[in-house]
Amino acid sequence: MAHSRERLRAAYKDACRMEIEALKPGNVHLFADGHGMSAAQFMTSAEVSSVPLTDPRLPVGQRMLEAVRATRLAVATNTNLGIILLAGPLLCAAEMAGAQLHDNRLPDNRLRDNLDTVLRAMSIDDTRAAFEAIVAAAPGGLGEAANDVRQEPKVHLLEAMREAADRDMIARQYVTGFGDVFGVGLAALQAALARGEGGMWPTVFAYMAFLAGFPDSHVVRNHGAEVANQARQEALAVEAALHASDDEASRIRLLIELDRRLK
Repeated sequence: MAHSRERLRAAYKDACRMEIEALKPGNVHLFADGHGMSAAQFMTSAEVSSVPLTDPRLPVGQRMLEAVRATRLAVATNTNLGIILLAGPLLCAAEMAGAQLHDNRLPDNRLRDNLDTVLRAMSIDDTRAAFEAIVAAAPGGLGEAANDVRQEPKVHLLEAMREAADRDMIARQYVTGFGDVFGVGLAALQAALARGEGGMWPTVFAYMAFLAGFPDSHVVRNHGAEVANQARQEALAVEAALHASDDEASRIRLLIELDRRLK
């Protein structure tokens, strides 16, 4: 059966809360602000963006655009464009009959099938709204591309994302059926839960799987591939050290040190 709007809003806000409560080196979290933004702004952003993102009356592109607008109105900065671009299609997929959310966290294979349907059904209007959302959010490092988001779209969103997929991790998810979200992030989260990790640690390990597994595309755009690869190598070392230790204080110290270096 399809999930209620209230349950989906709760799941989305829970995910945003867990993300901001986890000590994610280089990003904003409860342990430290960063990049001119605070954890409180992210929590406010989650609350206000949850309304349009789960509005069943709106197509997916318009949901994302309205979520960006609500965020800008509430916090006057770009806290969550990437979250919105990923959550929009996922929430639409979860609305469809047959999707299952286990404990508001772990999706089954039907969600992936529904997600594929959502992505393939996106219209040129969805593309236009998504482009407008990206421009409205004003992300750092927005550059020129064959399908410039500041112009009227010439292709559907999947095609535009395909053109950008080799240099942007969000775009890559659209053309791989969110392959890294499920195959890297969710896999790391499930593995952490399976070995008994609690509190923020499953989220931390999911984050570190990305930080250690890929050069950060935002860092590449703003600082170059060499800096991004250096950050990835540091993340690999810290990830290994986290796995080797079960002392929480030592783990937190490792993450805070990396956080300071990355910021």
